[in-house]
Amino acid sequence: MGCALLGACERQPSPTSASSAEAPGAERGPAGTAPFAFAELEVAELQARMARGELDSRTLTRAYLDRIAAIDHAGPTLRAVIELNPDALDEADVRDAERAAGRPRGPLHGIPVLLKDNIDATPMANSAGSLALAGHRPARDAFLVRRLRDAGAVLLGKTNLSEWANFRSSRSTSGWSARGGQTRNPYVLDRSPCGSSSGSAVAVAASLAAVAIGTETDGSILCPAAVNGLVGIKPTVGLVSRDGIIPIAASQDTAGPMARSVADAAVLLAAMAGPDPADPATGGTGRPPPVDYVVHLRADGLHGARIGILREHGVDAQPDVDAAFERAIGTLQAAGATVVEARIATAGEWSDDEFTVLLHEFRDGLERYLDSRQAPVRDLPAIVAFNHDHAAQELPWFGQELLERAAATPGLDDPAYRRARDRARRLAREQGLEAALRDGRLDALVAPTVGPAWPIDPVNGDNFTGAGYGVAAVAGTPSITVPMGDSHGLPLGIVFLGPAWSEGRLIELAYAFERLSAARAAPRFLATVSIPAPE
Repeated sequence: MGCALLGACERQPSPTSASSAEAPGAERGPAGTAPFAFAELEVAELQARMARGELDSRTLTRAYLDRIAAIDHAGPTLRAVIELNPDALDEADVRDAERAAGRPRGPLHGIPVLLKDNIDATPMANSAGSLALAGHRPARDAFLVRRLRDAGAVLLGKTNLSEWANFRSSRSTSGWSARGGQTRNPYVLDRSPCGSSSGSAVAVAASLAAVAIGTETDGSILCPAAVNGLVGIKPTVGLVSRDGIIPIAASQDTAGPMARSVADAAVLLAAMAGPDPADPATGGTGRPPPVDYVVHLRADGLHGARIGILREHGVDAQPDVDAAFERAIGTLQAAGATVVEARIATAGEWSDDEFTVLLHEFRDGLERYLDSRQAPVRDLPAIVAFNHDHAAQELPWFGQELLERAAATPGLDDPAYRRARDRARRLAREQGLEAALRDGRLDALVAPTVGPAWPIDPVNGDNFTGAGYGVAAVAGTPSITVPMGDSHGLPLGIVFLGPAWSEGRLIELAYAFERLSAARAAPRFLATVSIPAPE
């Protein structure tokens, strides 16, 4: 992939080999690559090493940059990172100086973080994977990025995504963008990373960074987290500011953490969350005061909980998924939870209305963003025209019919849109998720997050086999996916769904489950799924 598409060639830190030396606990990566000293290490362990003087932020940042060069831009060529922050090492030096002066800012101090490439972060481009915005360099950070900087994080770079957050075509290939190419699943390289936060998920799974930020409208954090063996948190809409994020739909959009453990996700969520006058949703009724979600990391978090099991969960029946889910239910019970059968009475009834909402809100929100950030294109018809003019690069595998339909919508004053918005939220939230929780006196609902990753197929698009998280996406309520097993080496996740603003309680449940199940395994970078020959 050339520099014009990667967008990562100007002022990049040059790779070195110093940080690749084998160290105690180092794990081997793909065949032919050196062991990586920081593979699979959690934020707390990295902080402890820095506190003891055994590690500094520059060394850690340099190590991740080398890892990206070795296995993302070369080796198995994961294509998870679309652009590196040219100032990353300088930022790390500042964090090291602050630590030396006795001024660490908190648990993220000096920790490199990757951001999905639809989030404003200077001095990098923000493109949503589109060549139309490859030269778009916003003048200021998104609100959540300012919070991460204030917390002491080092911005390592931007991650690839399904172009326009997978809202371009109904037969798209997840993880592909014209700017970044095709992101690959590090567990089995010919399998989908899911989307749209594909690069963020793959990067964390492959230890290209400690943690990353994704965004979700309906599944774009949870699906890639699940199929890449991660923890992903989709917060209540309004917990995290959307200011400075290229949008799809204000009714459902949110950013959230992607990590290898519940503990790391909790640390990242605490840093991200906060009210922002630029996003009215963050000042909504019922919003709790700021909280350190780390206090919810309770090993006994499942004891005494009432959990509703969704048998009609939306994921196609598959033996490995069903078996893993049954084992997960057993783990919940072994931890002291009471499990009861539950159902969403209105399941699927909101689908047509949700689609109407997404089409209308996409054009309105996108054009507001493009205008406020003085982007090189200012409206959706101009983007559609750009793609036609650059069809060889932008439209080689699938079209842009969703962009075209969104461009033809009449606006947010359309009565049909308003009816669809109100009906979708009512069916998914008041009459759906909240009704199931209330009727069963439940702390949370659980379901398989999604099936195992499917083969990458740019000709036919995604072979998606259903998901268990859709109700929370439309309801605007929180959900957390945690690894629960695998199918032939492909990770499987379980999703915990709760009422609005219940992130702390969901973290308790997910953390206790994670500790007991110990289901996550590091990726092996296999070329394909190996199927034994019949005897």
